[in-house]
Amino acid sequence: MKVVTSQEMREIDRITIKDYGIPSLVLMERAGLAVASKVRELYPEKKVIALCGGGNNGGDGIVAARDLYNRGFNVHVLICVKKNDLSPDCNKQYQIAKKIGMPIEFRNAVNAKDIHSAVIIDAVFGTGLSRPVKGNLAGIFEFINNSEAPVISVDMPSGVSSDTGEILGEAVKADFTVTFGLPKRGHYLYPGAECTGRLFIEDIGFPERLLASSGIKANLICKEHIAGSILQRPKYSHKGDYGHVFIIAGSKGKTGAALMAAKACLRSGAGLVTLGVPESLMDVFQGRVTEEMTLPLADDGSGILSSKAIDQILTFAAQKADIIAVGPGIGVSSGTEKIVNGLVQKSTVPMVIDADGINSLSRPIGNRQEAIGVLQKAKAPIILTPHAGEMARLLSASTGRGQAVKKIGRDRINTAISFSKETGTYLVLKGVPTIVAEPDGDVFINPTGNPGMATAGSGDVLTGVIASLLGQGLNPTDASMAGAYLHGLAGDMAAERMGEYSMIASDIIDFLPAAFSK
Repeated sequence: MKVVTSQEMREIDRITIKDYGIPSLVLMERAGLAVASKVRELYPEKKVIALCGGGNNGGDGIVAARDLYNRGFNVHVLICVKKNDLSPDCNKQYQIAKKIGMPIEFRNAVNAKDIHSAVIIDAVFGTGLSRPVKGNLAGIFEFINNSEAPVISVDMPSGVSSDTGEILGEAVKADFTVTFGLPKRGHYLYPGAECTGRLFIEDIGFPERLLASSGIKANLICKEHIAGSILQRPKYSHKGDYGHVFIIAGSKGKTGAALMAAKACLRSGAGLVTLGVPESLMDVFQGRVTEEMTLPLADDGSGILSSKAIDQILTFAAQKADIIAVGPGIGVSSGTEKIVNGLVQKSTVPMVIDADGINSLSRPIGNRQEAIGVLQKAKAPIILTPHAGEMARLLSASTGRGQAVKKIGRDRINTAISFSKETGTYLVLKGVPTIVAEPDGDVFINPTGNPGMATAGSGDVLTGVIASLLGQGLNPTDASMAGAYLHGLAGDMAAERMGEYSMIASDIIDFLPAAFSK
């Protein structure tokens, strides 16, 4: 499903009205009726307070209130602007409401008596807000949030940026949001996603061709797409058909990262997994692996890979491996820096780079453009799986790391799109939510996952899942999307069984079979 910006939605609205001839008042009427239907379904016994702005979002709210009033609901409409500030369509809805005798008044204040035993329809701003909410409106929103009154927001919770999910001054925290045509980015990006509550996406008559336009680059990852990308296994097959993944991982004190990545890789269907580990740690690994194979690699004597390992890695990869995954627990040193940069520029085997692999890629460069240049020289597809801190290191030379982290938080989608397009890599930007970007500019928002997954090793598990799917024949985009979705789904199942506080990364691995089955 496509996910739009406010500008993209305005363009869909404009074309629907101008080119298809569907009047704006018809769209407004259908939007308002969709909201009223949800109110009747969710709160059939409540009185209704419709808090409306002066724009078309306010007009939607007035329509919803009118429909409920005609059905016998106890309804009161409060319009938070002056009468002269109503948009033409909103003013028409106001005139209709006034003629039928519905209680409606202009005031920018709400009191406890207004909302006692009521459900609030929030129809103040919708998707068009671009400035901070201040003054009386900010006070109204705060008052509503501190009350126990349930809230249904129209299109967007008022005060939330529909493009970035930012809270613009003060925002309404809705229990439910009813949006139209397509979801907006701010419904899924935090902190706005917390204000959205449960989201309903209603059809109000926009032409399907517009809603499916290839010009809309953001998409929501859906279960149906993931189910379609998981390949059925023919009865006549063997382990060689499902990929040989070469995982370069581990260092002294970080052997668990390598083991979790390998186990997750096998649990996700890989036919063969070889762990390339520092040779001085071989006894540690040999005592803990079962299904995995191991390959000792040259190290520097302190339990971390030496640059001498690069030729071993390239030779083995060229002869045996379908996929390379590098990074979990390898540490950062001059040796790992040379290994990761060398692999990117020399290997013809598709690669997943995570954790210390990303840090090793970015640390020695000292210049962002050189880091970008290394990635642009890759001879095979590369999937990068950074969290915000690791992503910031890739961006820090030009912006300062602290500023980079803030920039990523403010605009995760455009940050991912820009980096993926510039480098030609596939980017899995981990976080809430995880964002998958591909070089042609398309971006995908992952809806699965929970705070219990914020635990050591969770990213190593994701590396294993993505590498496994890539090795089984999925293209980099589908492997990244399916990996993120299934990783989050396994985490959600683990949280449901165990609770978020007690989850550890190996619990996610344990629930991967159930996630694939679902």
